[in-house]
Amino acid sequence: MARNDDPHLSPASQAELLEQFKASLTGLGAEELRKLLPQVLAAATPGVYPFEQTPPPSRRRARRDDVTTYQVRVDLTGTKPPVWRRLELASDLFLNEVHEILQIAFGWTDSHLHEFASGKDYYHHLTEHYLCPFEADEGKTGVPEADVRLDEVLAKPGDKLLYLYDFGDDWMHVIKLEAERPRDDSAPRAVCTDGRRPGPSEDCGGVSGFELIAAALDPGHPEHAEAVAEYADMYGGDANPGHYAPTPFDLESINKTLADPSDGRLALLLGPLGELADAIRPIAQRYLFEQMIEDADLDASIELDADTAARMVSPYSWLLDRVGADGIKLTGAGYLPPVHVEAAMADLGLGEEWIGKGNREIQTLPVLHLRESAQAMGLLRKHRGTLVLTKRGRAVRNDPLALWWHLAEQMPLRSRDACETQAGLLLLLATVAARSTGDPYRTIAELLAAIGWTNIDGTPMTPSMAGQAAWDTDAVLHRVGALIDEPGIHCRSAKSTPEGVVFARAALRTWPGTAHHQA
Repeated sequence: MARNDDPHLSPASQAELLEQFKASLTGLGAEELRKLLPQVLAAATPGVYPFEQTPPPSRRRARRDDVTTYQVRVDLTGTKPPVWRRLELASDLFLNEVHEILQIAFGWTDSHLHEFASGKDYYHHLTEHYLCPFEADEGKTGVPEADVRLDEVLAKPGDKLLYLYDFGDDWMHVIKLEAERPRDDSAPRAVCTDGRRPGPSEDCGGVSGFELIAAALDPGHPEHAEAVAEYADMYGGDANPGHYAPTPFDLESINKTLADPSDGRLALLLGPLGELADAIRPIAQRYLFEQMIEDADLDASIELDADTAARMVSPYSWLLDRVGADGIKLTGAGYLPPVHVEAAMADLGLGEEWIGKGNREIQTLPVLHLRESAQAMGLLRKHRGTLVLTKRGRAVRNDPLALWWHLAEQMPLRSRDACETQAGLLLLLATVAARSTGDPYRTIAELLAAIGWTNIDGTPMTPSMAGQAAWDTDAVLHRVGALIDEPGIHCRSAKSTPEGVVFARAALRTWPGTAHHQA
């Protein structure tokens, strides 16, 4: 997170402190400097006290004896026109509960750290900070948010509470108590009553990135053309700002999520889908997952005719016929010989999706994946340097309907990487539930992040990372025509087909642990 200069220090005072700091380093040995370095680096993080400073005086007031309804307005600092939400909250909510409410109201995914603060300025040394669990566990100076009630920090109309989310993009929320009134015991704990503008997407680059993306995605924006050009210049011509599209302000959806009705349907899920439901803990993402399950209509009948099945499985039928009863002798490195690669490129029309000579399998990804996926799904195997049909491959070779069902039963492709398996499962669900997903890879990234997956360096899951994790399953779905590409602003995005919806639904109902769904 970027560090702001203390506004209470004049330039002269800052210069004086810098000279004092330089003087304090004079004469220190290498070992002393090495010990000092972690403290200096820690000082670059707002709110961190590396030199055992005394915590600021508490700004908390006594808790109320009665519970009232607080009407608060929450503004995202720096947005113009302002992004804001108006909420009615029970005054006895704890700040960890308020955190979840704010995440839902603005469409965040709880993918980053956050912190509440009470004071005139977030960075002032007298501001009291209320810590998220990670910060509290790390021993940062402050009070655990779960120990602080809302009525301790907002006592009368006009009082303000600060909430910083994502210490990289620095989303500062200002929570202002507008009014309070008597509370009915039957009233919900939290309700959103009003608001303005969509919420920013995760990792969009802070306020400036949010405004740039909003303009690039809005053809009616006066600076639309300039924003599209600037985004492409900053991130490359293939970058798609749609991956970071703002979250629409949907009052009904927000309040349905705040009411947390998700556990009912999710509790009935078994097998891998049930395991996914159990792993997704943030309320907003549980609601999204439940909405996808509802839209998927997994109990719908699977209606399939022989012609549709034959068309969809034709690439795999071609490969099984090519291998035939005698098999194909592989190269010394274990790849298809050039003559078979060239035949696949020509007969299956793969030249349109791959640039190259199309004669070496290792350099011709569509053919390589077709063959490897057929092996992964138990249709082919290698035997003493020859590619041969398995028993199952021989059984379904001339039966398109049986081959279609076999492919569905093998989806998503198995992987030793749990993230890849879960990403493939979510892609199948997104294929069926296209109505509630929009950009499938953004949705998959959001749900994987809610499960706890991150990049290897700890950075948040992105749509491109989700696409990579689901790549094997994605490739099969494209190969059978369940997904097709459609042009985006700067890249292509996947769209499910009607026959693809049926295929993905069948896959979800027949995958291990969910076979009880099959009609």
